[in-house]
Parts: sequence; C-alpha cells; structure tokens
Amino acid sequence: MTLDVICVGVVTVDTIAMVERMPAEDDRVLGEPFVVAGGGPAATAAVTLARLGASVGFCGVVGDDAAGELSRRLLDEEGVDTRWLRTRPGVRTPQSMIVVSRASGSRSIVTSPSVPPDPGSVPVRASRWLHVDQTGYGSARAALRGETDAASLSVDGGNPIPGLDLEDVTLYAPTVGALRDAFPAEDVPGSLRAAASAGARQVVATEGGDGCQVLVDGRAVRVPPVVVDPVSTMGAGDVFHGALLAGLVEGMSPVEAAWRANVVAALSCRSLDGRSGIPDAAETGKYLSTMRPASRIDEYR
Repeated sequence: MTLDVICVGVVTVDTIAMVERMPAEDDRVLGEPFVVAGGGPAATAAVTLARLGASVGFCGVVGDDAAGELSRRLLDEEGVDTRWLRTRPGVRTPQSMIVVSRASGSRSIVTSPSVPPDPGSVPVRASRWLHVDQTGYGSARAALRGETDAASLSVDGGNPIPGLDLEDVTLYAPTVGALRDAFPAEDVPGSLRAAASAGARQVVATEGGDGCQVLVDGRAVRVPPVVVDPVSTMGAGDVFHGALLAGLVEGMSPVEAAWRANVVAALSCRSLDGRSGIPDAAETGKYLSTMRPASRIDEYR
C-alpha cells in the first residue's frame, strides 16, 4: 500500500516544565507541571497527519535505550507506520528540555543532537509525499537523486538547513525569518518569489501568531491567524506543517490547506506539550463550522 506521506527526520522525547517567569543565568525557578512527551519536527508532523486521517509513516533513527522505545511506542499508538524507524546501537535517542512561560506560552528549548537516517533507508516510492525536517533533508535528497516517479518533496524550513537546494521541491514551508535569511529581498513577497525562482513549486511561510503567507501565482496571500489563549506554542509550527500537507493530500488548494493548518496549529496550543492538543479531523471540522463567516478564508482570497 502506498502511504500518503512519510516524514523523515527527528523524533525526540521532551521534558517540559511550565514556569511563572523564564529563568535568568544562575537562576532558580519553580516549574509545575513537568510533562514527558514525544516531540521532534518530522515526528510531530507525522502525528498531526495521522490525527487528520492521512496514512503516514516515519523514517528516522533512535538509540537502543528507553527513550528510543518510548519514541517508537508513542508513534505506534498514534497509528504512524514505524517500519522505517531504525534502532541503532550506540546512538542516544534525541531528547529535549523545554521551559514554557505561563504568562505568554512562549518557550525555550535545549535539545541533544540527532542522527540522520541512512539515505538507503529512506523509502522514496512508498508514499505520495516525503516530508523532511533539517535532519531528514540531506538523507532524503540523496535518496531521491536520480529517481523518477518518486514521492513529492516537502521541506520544513523552520530550522537552518545547510546546503538547502529547492530544485524539484514541491513544497517549501519555512518561517518568515528563515525565508528572509535564505532568500533576502525587499519584503516578504519578494522572498517568497525568490524561493519559487530557486525551484520550489509551492511556498508557504509561517508567521507564528500572525498566521502565514502563501505564494499564489506570484502574489503573496496572507492567511489570517486563529486567535486562542495558548497554554504553550510548543510544536505548533510542526503541527502546521503536518496539517498543511494533510490538506494538500485531500486536494485542497494551498490557501485552503494553510487556513485549516492555522486552525489545527492554534488548537494544538491548548496543551503544554506539542502533541496531546492536536485535534483530529472531526474536532477540526466542528471548530471550523462554528467560526463566524467573516473569519473564513473566503474573505482573503
């Protein structure tokens, strides 16, 4: 069976603490609660895709340790196909420590290094799409080299990617900051067009609480945010990427998919960790049905 998407890159185990104020150097603060949860850009995107009804797999590397076992189990429980998740002896499964501000929902992250999968283990014909983060990019690129009729490539450009090449990239989805750094121009629309000129067929740049911008026929379309009272913004960008791809898999236009992805990402901010608040397709549809007509994306086409 051909899957809709295989996500390639990082899976982590996150330890998250909420604090009244962010600690300063040599400071000590109290945190409550402490939560242990699954994370990682590509892995969280995979969980989002699964919750929205897409068939999805994950390709990456974990160690033969307790964190690796937990990472695999959490993905399995979400219905993510983990046959391409390799357990490599001697490797430590990536882990992160995250401190979240109770006042704003913003967060600071300390994470350990991740190991990319071997290019030969990346399945380029087992899905319609490959979605990669900064760790999965190089492996997927190498695996796709010289292939024809392989999966379309989606790139999460939120973190720096050395040697980024957008030729034959179907979807490039950076933050606005990363977009401007990689493709300097007079304004954001100019940077979007520069990324398209570099080879990306579709470009969507996220702006956090300000929504996102989608390049449509050379024109930047601003897709409005969904306002929520966030508990934490942990993983919201990764959730957005998964939801954006889920919409494209379903046949939505890039603007329609981005609008729904804004909704899914906003709803995910209701929980402290990056996964437990991700809505499924039914909850997302119910939320969309209750929104005021003036808030619908039809107003912004």
